[in-house]
Amino acid sequence: MTIKDLVIKNRSCRRFDHSSTLTIEILRELVDIGRLTPSASNLQPLKYHLSVEPEVNEKIFDCLAWAGYLEDWDGPAPDERPSGYITILLDQKIKSEIDCDHGIAAQTILLAAAERGIAGCIIASVNREELHRQLNLPDHLKILLVIALGKAKEIIQLEEVKKDGDIKYWRDEEQVHHVPKRKLEDIIIG
Repeated sequence: MTIKDLVIKNRSCRRFDHSSTLTIEILRELVDIGRLTPSASNLQPLKYHLSVEPEVNEKIFDCLAWAGYLEDWDGPAPDERPSGYITILLDQKIKSEIDCDHGIAAQTILLAAAERGIAGCIIASVNREELHRQLNLPDHLKILLVIALGKAKEIIQLEEVKKDGDIKYWRDEEQVHHVPKRKLEDIIIG
């Protein structure tokens, strides 16, 4: 599989086959790949909280907001929820503010997951204060992102942005998730 194939395969999945499980070892392998990514000043300030336990997963799920453009959808039903989560944290004892390390690591983790047939979604809409409390994290660890992971239970289709310029993703009557992408000639300047 080429890197382009992996990028196309790596869509923001929001409905998962809850009966398919992940192991902590799989999450550790994904984080091991993510930790090898570039880091500003090579400070490597990221830490990771891993969860595949149903009770902890439920606590994490309750702190997340799903698919803002789908206003009539409250998020995955109980049988469509992720099998695991990787919460990306900033160790503020190493660095007080984050540059782009977490984005690079998150995308790398998701590409590695896609290579293994695991779907995922980066979630930045997080009740950080409550999740911090639920995970019983030390004060110096700041929640940056949560990555939801599992076996996909939805079809996600890329398409070109229509002439009206609307970039909002949407679902059709068969629940296929459509994701508009701008054309290459519309984003290259000069």
